[in-house]
Amino acid sequence: MRLVAYRHNGVTRLGIRENGVLHDAGPFPATAQAFARLATDVAAGTLAAGAVVDGPVEPGLPVVADARIICIGLNYAEHAREGGREPPQYPAFFFRVDSSLAPSGAVVGTQGISDKLDYEAELLVVIGRGGRKIPEAEALDHVFGYGVFNDISIRDYQQKGGQWTPGKNFDGTGIVGDEIVTRDALPPGAVGLGVRAILNGQTMQDANTDMMIFPVARAISLISDFMTLRPGDVIATGTPSGVGYARTPPVWMTSGDEIVVEVDHVGRASARIE
Repeated sequence: MRLVAYRHNGVTRLGIRENGVLHDAGPFPATAQAFARLATDVAAGTLAAGAVVDGPVEPGLPVVADARIICIGLNYAEHAREGGREPPQYPAFFFRVDSSLAPSGAVVGTQGISDKLDYEAELLVVIGRGGRKIPEAEALDHVFGYGVFNDISIRDYQQKGGQWTPGKNFDGTGIVGDEIVTRDALPPGAVGLGVRAILNGQTMQDANTDMMIFPVARAISLISDFMTLRPGDVIATGTPSGVGYARTPPVWMTSGDEIVVEVDHVGRASARIE
């Protein structure tokens, strides 16, 4: 099933896209509890497609208000190496705050604070069933679906201190595609999917989810070692090689640029730089 977050009269709604046609399915869940009910309905096959949504719609943000945004750094070996690091034995986890996210089609800027904007194409995992100390063999049962994420990073702020939080949390820099594809529509763990970043029509990153050091099931298990996952939480699974800062000379996104991130069979997320 392909679910869509879309905006209507200032409210984010949930849609179901069938054969290219968008049907309304009610308000987008606002809390982890509401998202758990959605996951139950989808699993039971009782989520009904309502009226057809006519005309163009504005993309919405398919993330519940109380979701935790958990990100994995250095999850592709060649990306670690292009930054001068060896592939890690344990993931580099960090968090984003809700105000750092924006829907596909957003305009991204730093209010003149920095000109070191970089793209990061990523697969997004959406949790449907929470838990703590989840065994890796059972972890995919906790996945609701998959989305697309562009972890736009402000590199000079990312490197200012000993951790990455400032450079990963500028307002509206984490671009989330408006579609969630439920897990039953993709290979287990979303393996074998192409991941790309396209800047002004030029492909800058082109990799495959098979290349992850910590695949989806392993990542969920490791995260649940230290925190209780909740329905609606999202996990950004890391970016492959080809990012702008590692190029010679570096490629920074500038005003007027369009950046598009794609994940095969999942969707796309676009943004424009101001």
